[in-house]
Amino acid sequence: MRRRISPDAVRLGMYVQAFGGSWFDHPFWRPRFVIGTEEDLEKVRTSGVPWVEIDEAQGEALDPEPPEAAPAPAIPAQRSSKPRPRATPAAQHEPSAAQAERRRAIALVDRAKRNMRRTMEQARLGQAVRTDAVLSIVDEVSASVERNPRTLLGVIRLKSKDEYTYLHSVAVCTLMVNTARFLGKGAAEQRQYGLAGLLHDIGKMGVPDDILNKPGSLTDAEFATVRGHPEFGHRLLSQNPDVPELALDVCLHHHEKLNGTGYPHRLGAEAISEAARLGAICDVYDALTSDRAYKAAWTPDQALGKMWSWEGHFDRALLFAFMQSIEVFPPGMLVRLRSNRLGVVRPPRRPGTRPRVTVFRDLREGTSIDPLEIVVKDSLATDSIVAPANPEEHGIVGWDELRDHLLGLERAKAA
Repeated sequence: MRRRISPDAVRLGMYVQAFGGSWFDHPFWRPRFVIGTEEDLEKVRTSGVPWVEIDEAQGEALDPEPPEAAPAPAIPAQRSSKPRPRATPAAQHEPSAAQAERRRAIALVDRAKRNMRRTMEQARLGQAVRTDAVLSIVDEVSASVERNPRTLLGVIRLKSKDEYTYLHSVAVCTLMVNTARFLGKGAAEQRQYGLAGLLHDIGKMGVPDDILNKPGSLTDAEFATVRGHPEFGHRLLSQNPDVPELALDVCLHHHEKLNGTGYPHRLGAEAISEAARLGAICDVYDALTSDRAYKAAWTPDQALGKMWSWEGHFDRALLFAFMQSIEVFPPGMLVRLRSNRLGVVRPPRRPGTRPRVTVFRDLREGTSIDPLEIVVKDSLATDSIVAPANPEEHGIVGWDELRDHLLGLERAKAA
């Protein structure tokens, strides 16, 4: 439902559809957007526009106003003086739990962005990082992930190119905490993983902005400058004895690759810690799914498809656990389900929806079954994806053709 409200009534999380008056009168170049930060909220409230049109179907709704008290009617002496019950606002106007969580996530992201901007500016000046200043972000992120990781990850993905420097670290922190939690690590270790994600790119403050934000290809000299950021960050973090070794390790080694072609030390697989391997996955995933000065964002399934195809780059087992933790899998991947069946992952119908799989083989019976499309979820009440599968190990000949056939069934039915 769309409605026009005064600028003073606008709140975080509302979706702005239009402004009243001339577009010269308001400070936004975007005609439609979600009020995601306190800064944007203040701009709207002080813009001087006569009204703001919001779309409650795409953002926060306007809270219903309580009914005004009406004067009591004159009651004849012979009639009962018992007051009539007053009508209460309809329950459907109350904000849902999902809306409330989204509102909390938006506020958290705004606080985290301001905190990381301040922390990184201090790092740019060569000042030691204060762990007490950033651990509050980690703790808030951990609490949000505990409640609903999909909400926080969805809000962070809306970051603009201008916000990338600060919110990339918050995104990697969230992904690290979420995966560590999925892997069954304790609260203390989850906190260290989150702090490592938050500080992994602090060394970028030693790289000039014109190189970091360059829209075209980097020269060899510029790329060499960028490749120095892990060591610069490690030196900076080492100034504070309270920074845990795990965070120092991830900062220094999140660009190493299992095949030994990474930097800065060209480490082999056995020399790269699990935390640094996960840091590499979270760092690249968020970079690929974000709008940058030199590229548009990829969808999550596109990004993971590319990452899975890069042989020798990532720890495959850890990358798959990462996919499970965010419930996103590359279309076309052959997977084994908890029900001991094989299936192929289908493209998502729209971003943020649960994975769909076309099941076609029963591993218990060792037989093919009629293709069946299911929606998977990590729940005891439904089926779930538990592992990637190798076609050759299951005696599947001509997998590429079979996969294309299974993925094409839905298109054929639609036609």
